Amino acid sequence: MEITRGEFWGRNPHEDLAWLRANDPVHWDEDGQVWGVTRYADIRAVSSNPATFSNAGGIRPDSGPVGMLIDMDDPAHLRRRQLVNRGFTPRRVRDLEPRITEVVDRLVDGFCERGTCDLVGDFAAWLPLVMIGDALGVRPEDHPQLLQWSDDLMRGQGAADEAAVLAMIGAFEGYERYIRPVMADRKACPAEDLMSALVHAEIDGDRLDEHEIVMDSLLILIGGDETTRHVISGGLYQLLVDRSRWERLLADRSLVPSAVEESLRWVSPIKNMARTATRDVELGGTTIRKGQKLLLLYPSANRDEDVFPDPMTFDIARSPNEHVAFGFGPHFCLGAALARLELKVAFERLLDRLPDLQLADPAEPAHRPANFVSGYESLPVTFSPTAPTAVTAETG
Repeated sequence: MEITRGEFWGRNPHEDLAWLRANDPVHWDEDGQVWGVTRYADIRAVSSNPATFSNAGGIRPDSGPVGMLIDMDDPAHLRRRQLVNRGFTPRRVRDLEPRITEVVDRLVDGFCERGTCDLVGDFAAWLPLVMIGDALGVRPEDHPQLLQWSDDLMRGQGAADEAAVLAMIGAFEGYERYIRPVMADRKACPAEDLMSALVHAEIDGDRLDEHEIVMDSLLILIGGDETTRHVISGGLYQLLVDRSRWERLLADRSLVPSAVEESLRWVSPIKNMARTATRDVELGGTTIRKGQKLLLLYPSANRDEDVFPDPMTFDIARSPNEHVAFGFGPHFCLGAALARLELKVAFERLLDRLPDLQLADPAEPAHRPANFVSGYESLPVTFSPTAPTAVTAETG
């Protein structure tokens, strides 16, 4: 199975992944020259042992490190993470809830009177993008450009289309040209945002240099925008394709947090991360040679029958739900708390404002054919037209 190709992830891969878990749990992918790790226990074991399974060889199967925080091992990784983490403290995240609610309401206001919308293009793609744009000091009028760069960067991962690969390269160059003046501005005039935290963060005299800030801000953009959008749309599809799930949430809002966790498990928007073996080692009865790469297949782990009862059922009350959608170990996602808060507010406000929301077409939407972060490209829905919020009506 060609697990490094975008086409593998551009459709529902779970029948293939279930076969691998049962028959070939540590699978050699000849095409990508990488070991695919499919079982939950093995993925946790690899993630917990960075001395043997290193990030320093790069997190993608077909390339080396690019200078991001995630391409590092401790102790260098820990020191750098402590600097970046200044922008994700519990207080900072908690304080964002009113802003998240405002963004959600303004997005819904943009289509609520129409009675129809695309929940990806009109909603899910924008909420995390606006929040990350705020954090990075991006002007609101530049949000569409930021979204285009973010999309192009992810669509090119594992793409067979040369135009998509060229667009990915152009997106990186465009982002770098754009963000450097933002960095300079925040260095001269700090604000209450993540970019200011990055350019001024210091631990024991260490600061991030300009290249490190560019790369880590890009990681934050991709990690914060491209992932949460797919969980919003993928979770909403599951809530709406079986209408009883949506009705349960309407009747009992205490289920929203567990519905969020189940959406994360189900969608697993980051499809994989690579590790490099630092020595010959056995994993799942298979010998991995020093220098070979392994690909941790998170969607497979999150449907592992040995861990999740009835894993192919979307259960909004599932508990416990120890999914690995945010990874595991030293590289656990920095933005997990922010993502959870965005998902919670998005689901709650849609329940409040569009209670009769329903799919325009029950057929599962098309997936993006990309091998790193993937999800639905479109999700058309209908609902009873309703008035915008008072704030939008007053301010225009």
